[in-house]
Amino acid sequence: MAESAPEYSKVDKIIESYSCEGSALIAILQEIENLYGYLPAWALRRVSEKLNVPMIQVYGVASFYDAFHLTPRGKHLIRVCLGTACYLRGSARVLEALEEELGIKNGETTPDLMFSLQSVHCVGACALAPVTVVGERYFDKMTPTKVRNVLRRVQSKNEKD
Repeated sequence: MAESAPEYSKVDKIIESYSCEGSALIAILQEIENLYGYLPAWALRRVSEKLNVPMIQVYGVASFYDAFHLTPRGKHLIRVCLGTACYLRGSARVLEALEEELGIKNGETTPDLMFSLQSVHCVGACALAPVTVVGERYFDKMTPTKVRNVLRRVQSKNEKD
């Protein structure tokens, strides 16, 4: 990605809103994540420079927290619960079916940036197990055979938007 001046100016504005304080590193990274949907490498370098914080420290924080992403994510985040109740009812097979259908592995994003796939430990809906969440929508009692239909519904809704 080209490191254009307008991109730097947006990141600089965020950093300056925190008075260029190193103690605001997490808050600054959160705002950059909200702006771009992930933390571009060039933005991490800019934060390091402007805050006078070593790049290894900036990267360490960015890679430690699950809230931060170092690569672009898909338009639709698919979360598959692998908590105990969901796992015992077959969520691992649902995850495998999604990986096969999307052509990606857990933690990856489709090349068209339409879907990102992520396993999670619990979504707080054990009575509906196994549960898959697409965006904010919960799909209960998921099975591998339901995967294709759920993806079609999401794509169909996407085409109407």
